[in-house]
Amino acid sequence: MIRSDAVLILTIALLAVAMPAGALGTAAPAEPTSELSATVVSVTDGDTVNVQYENGTNDTIRMLGVDTPEVHIENDPTKFEGVPDTEAGKQCLDAAGENASAYMKNELQAGEQITLELDEESDGRGDYGRLLAYIHDDGQNLNYELIDIGHARVYDSQFSQSERFYAAESDAQAAERGLWHCRDPSSANGLSITEIHADAEGDDRDNLNDEYIVFKNTGTAQIDLSGWTVSDAASHTYTFPNGASLAADESVTLHTGSGEDTQTERYWGSSSAIWNNGGDTVTVTDDTGTLVTSKSY
Repeated sequence: MIRSDAVLILTIALLAVAMPAGALGTAAPAEPTSELSATVVSVTDGDTVNVQYENGTNDTIRMLGVDTPEVHIENDPTKFEGVPDTEAGKQCLDAAGENASAYMKNELQAGEQITLELDEESDGRGDYGRLLAYIHDDGQNLNYELIDIGHARVYDSQFSQSERFYAAESDAQAAERGLWHCRDPSSANGLSITEIHADAEGDDRDNLNDEYIVFKNTGTAQIDLSGWTVSDAASHTYTFPNGASLAADESVTLHTGSGEDTQTERYWGSSSAIWNNGGDTVTVTDDTGTLVTSKSY
């Protein structure tokens, strides 16, 4: 329901929020609109994206209705229902915040075209003058996806899609997806990416086994890795074979080249380098396709 401020004020407001913060007097869409086209400049974290409009002005988007764990400041577990206000809870949320940030950086590349959808039931701009909007990319509402995957909680505010978002949050909580495994961090699968060695000594192509990723089980129970996948931003994929597992507090190294698999050493079997020396994203999904963890470098 539109607020009592009414249609005229809403129309003016939609035109105003379409303009970047501090850009009053610069060119903006000629007609009020609930959708804006923009180009991704950079991703700050899991719920904040910097964009440029067609007229060349820049803006910062605070994704509407979602709140991902922090990556630049200390997390407060009391903001996330059921997460214990303990050091373990904070550390779990820290990792979840990194995962959410990596997910968004993987989804939104610099230079990519996206659509911003405004919501007439929300405030036009939030803290620090950031535009509140849904981000649509390749037909997906990324705000909703963050909630559904478990990378974010619903931010308690007024917006038209809140009922749908809260339903997705309940499903994610029930399945302990993403950050919601932090409700009991000691029983979480605990798989962490502890080292990314992308730049092998010498020519990467001639030393593939010195290009590797190290995974550690920081939880308290053994992880069955059967069917789990590891992939890069270009969708090169390695699948752990049936029977692969990782005991609590143990590590496994995944080398790019070839060799004999053991409990602690695994080999991709690739004939070429996988991990870009200049930066890439390591993504791990389980045997159902659910994101377990990811890390960008």
